[in-house]
Amino acid sequence: MGIRNGTHEIVGTAVNYQKDFRKEPLQHYLARQLTPDICFSFSEIALCGRRVVVLDIPAAKRVPTSFDGVRYIRIGSGKENVSRYPEREAQLFSVLATGFPSVESTESEYQNLTFVKLFTYYAGRGINLREENFRKNLGLLTADGKYNLMAQLLSDDCHMPIRVSVFKGTSKADPLFSVKEFGNTCVLLALNKILEYGDAINVIMADESNRITERREVALFSQEAFREALINAFVHNKWVDGNAPMITVFSNRIEILSRGAMAPAQTVSGFFLGESVPVNQKLSDLFLQLHICERSGRGVPVITDAYGRNAFEFRENSIVVTLPFAKAPGSEPAHNTPTAASGNVSGTAVKHGRDRLLNQTQKRIMEEIRRNPGITQAELSRLTGIGKTTVQNCISMLKECGFIKREGANKRGCWIILEQLFRPDMPEDI
Repeated sequence: MGIRNGTHEIVGTAVNYQKDFRKEPLQHYLARQLTPDICFSFSEIALCGRRVVVLDIPAAKRVPTSFDGVRYIRIGSGKENVSRYPEREAQLFSVLATGFPSVESTESEYQNLTFVKLFTYYAGRGINLREENFRKNLGLLTADGKYNLMAQLLSDDCHMPIRVSVFKGTSKADPLFSVKEFGNTCVLLALNKILEYGDAINVIMADESNRITERREVALFSQEAFREALINAFVHNKWVDGNAPMITVFSNRIEILSRGAMAPAQTVSGFFLGESVPVNQKLSDLFLQLHICERSGRGVPVITDAYGRNAFEFRENSIVVTLPFAKAPGSEPAHNTPTAASGNVSGTAVKHGRDRLLNQTQKRIMEEIRRNPGITQAELSRLTGIGKTTVQNCISMLKECGFIKREGANKRGCWIILEQLFRPDMPEDI
């Protein structure tokens, strides 16, 4: 009391919490109405020279607290008798008995799970899983020995679509250019594939403004911020609702949405300071073991350092990170620059080709195509050691932006490098 609703302005209060109510002390009256008994307390503090009264109410431990025989639940900004909402009441009792649903405590709908891809992923990082104990060691079982949601996420088929939607414009009202499916597999592989896709569409541009000796290269977006935002979305997503993170590419930005809110023990100030409090502790531990993340708390600071706190939007049931696209000074704005995201492959691509550079992955693929115009995507993947999905995404970007074109049938055709945009004998800063 003493804090204005809405604005949270400190206005102070003259309320007397020691007064009588209905001919008995207020605190006695409140204690008599509450079942079971809870140790609430009043206290006074001074904020900015104003008196503020704090009523501290402990959380319920075993059963919901009732007032005058009625249990209440908050829905929106109002309170309702919880008995009128039996599903919410049952959920409330379940939370009090077993805690909030988590990837560990929630039984998977699917019990015939296999883990070949998980074993391969671990082996690729020099860690050998043992068939007889990996389920227990990784926390893949509920208390009664059933596969939990954690097991489902790490299985060969997690039964959850994870999609990257690409729109031609700046909103979802604009035409949908493509939908890339990365889910329905082990989430570790899905994460890698989306990171590879991000690398494939992250076009490098040349900044020639105020140039004296060296050209400065400007990425379409911060790859490091993209990586941190995506990993955070996977670690903190509310998987128990059956929904995966959502990645959306517009012509001027990328949005990465994770379901749910911050962890109950987290604060907004702690969040931006990098004080990591995982929503899914077991999943976070696994990412740490595999060196996907280091839990140093640098993820959010990396994003805010690149894009500011406004990159984060906290909605009622989700958190969205927005990474706006950059542009080279003197070139067209990012939303007019043709990229794999925009799908705009008109003459603009040739016009602004000299403002655009390829990242290292795309350069390597271009060199292999120059050496062997008849090379296949499978051969490119084998020769370069780059994943098939990344090769496919790079080829799509190079074609759409006018760097290469295909002549002839898929099996007997060949690639043509458009010399006006890419020639090996040109200086690198074309």
